[in-house]
Amino acid sequence: MTEMIVLVDKNDNKIGLMEKMEAHKKNLKHRAISVLVFNKNGELLLQQRADCKYHCPGKWANTCCTHPRDNEDVLVAGERRLNEEMGFCCPLKEVMSFNYIVKLDHGLSENEFDHVLVGEYNGNVNPNPEEVTDYKWVDIKELNFDIKKNPDLYVYWFKEIMKNWNKI
Repeated sequence: MTEMIVLVDKNDNKIGLMEKMEAHKKNLKHRAISVLVFNKNGELLLQQRADCKYHCPGKWANTCCTHPRDNEDVLVAGERRLNEEMGFCCPLKEVMSFNYIVKLDHGLSENEFDHVLVGEYNGNVNPNPEEVTDYKWVDIKELNFDIKKNPDLYVYWFKEIMKNWNKI
């Protein structure tokens, strides 16, 4: 099934729809979501992207990501994708949004208006092996240190989120 994503302007106003891979090949701005889930100890749940992902395979990322469907609320999309990728649900709230552009491998790019959603969860994690190779709960201070020491282990958008995390 063809996955359509929402094309947007720099202010997240919808300007059209396009097939996902075509939008990534043409470097067109589209709506995205990054979910960050913390536990009661303040640790962040990271996922290592599956090796079969079309970009950034094997890199560490925030809890999950997605592109909302046409007319799908960003919070609903985040909760849907959290269940699809990590095997659980929790309430989410939006804490920030930002635009970014980055060239990826295989002639692809990300040009996204990214909504950052956060939630808290303390139960079992059951990741989808087609999406996630591994996962771990990490302390934010240790994470920031590791991102500075090993930036190539992390996806671009997650590094951008973490740069701005203390401003939230």
